[in-house]
Amino acid sequence: MDEIEVPSYFVCPISLEIMKDPVILSTGITYDRMSIEKWIFSRKNNTCPVTKQLLTDTELTPNHTLRRLIQAWCTLNASYGIQRIATPRLPVSTSQISKLLKDAKSPKLQMRCLQTLKSIASENESNKRFMEAAGAANFLASIIIKANRSSEDEVVEEEFELTKPEDEALSVLYQLQLSETSLKSLIGENSEFIESMIGFMKSENYESRTYSILLVKSIFSVVDTEMMTFRGELFQEVVRVLKDEISPKASKAALQLLINLSPVGRNRIKASEAGAVQVIVDFLLSHPSDRRICEMALTVLDLLCQCAEGRSELLKHGAGLAIVSKKILRVSRFASDRGVRIIHSIAKFSGSNSSVLQEMLQLGVVSKLCLVLQVDCGSKAKEKATEILKMHSRSWKNSPCLPMTVPSSYPA
Repeated sequence: MDEIEVPSYFVCPISLEIMKDPVILSTGITYDRMSIEKWIFSRKNNTCPVTKQLLTDTELTPNHTLRRLIQAWCTLNASYGIQRIATPRLPVSTSQISKLLKDAKSPKLQMRCLQTLKSIASENESNKRFMEAAGAANFLASIIIKANRSSEDEVVEEEFELTKPEDEALSVLYQLQLSETSLKSLIGENSEFIESMIGFMKSENYESRTYSILLVKSIFSVVDTEMMTFRGELFQEVVRVLKDEISPKASKAALQLLINLSPVGRNRIKASEAGAVQVIVDFLLSHPSDRRICEMALTVLDLLCQCAEGRSELLKHGAGLAIVSKKILRVSRFASDRGVRIIHSIAKFSGSNSSVLQEMLQLGVVSKLCLVLQVDCGSKAKEKATEILKMHSRSWKNSPCLPMTVPSSYPA
């Protein structure tokens, strides 16, 4: 490749690599299909990378002429080790997808059709969008919901299939990476689909448990959860997924789901009662070096400690206060801010002579708060730390770390 010059118009403007499947965008610019699909669909961009024009049409037209030129050039330069690119398969049409969905209604053909849909979705982003446009999301959801109803209404004999149709449907549904509109349509006006996802979270199939919590996280990131009521069972299963650590993706999804749901007071209580605080403290102890995990875990604890149940659970854990204090000034400015906020929630509702305050002194929490005042960790963290020290300065007055500038109590 170093001995020959590649024509510039063979190179994709995004990836800067020779195009394997050149397609023309509505702006007239040619890109490699995989690169432009990633730009539009995965990265959620709505402009042309080169012209910066707003895209009103995302249809991609194959540039057959350029593809043939690239193939001919590859053949001529085969002696340099350049392999001829294969002629790409065209994206499937909506009518083809519709036929597959129709055939999948037959129990005998269902599994084979689902496997074909999974294969089609894995090929490129265009196929996923065609599948979504053909109504694949709601059809797959119907298979999942129907299976969940059957499991609730009757005793199902143990089957020896490695993969059941509902597991395959769930896998395809997740793989589609649905748009916001389709995600909202899954939940509709009732929570039957969410109930089905809870059922998957209980299963022994770790892959299905992962897909289910990732889907629920995606749905709750685009819908307003404040007006929705969730059973405590949802929180129990989310916490169990986090506790079992079935996969890194599932753990992060579980934490994000708790972050999305916990701003609502009643959900904080349900999450705390489900054991979220205890599990998250253990999680922090076992994942000391993962910055993102730590920030998410502290965010959840901050939200849950805004209710009495959450604060009680944190104090019940022998390492609760200690691990929160340890993360302050060790992970990131964001983590320090969350850590100080958690300590503030505990301190605010602790009596002046409580054993909690003495525990904070013995564990070095007070020393850490004093250190926060001396380093550059953000004004909000400093304000909260100062407030905590003022709040309980009488209880900690004999501590050598307490600054002389902190008054003995709040001004009257």
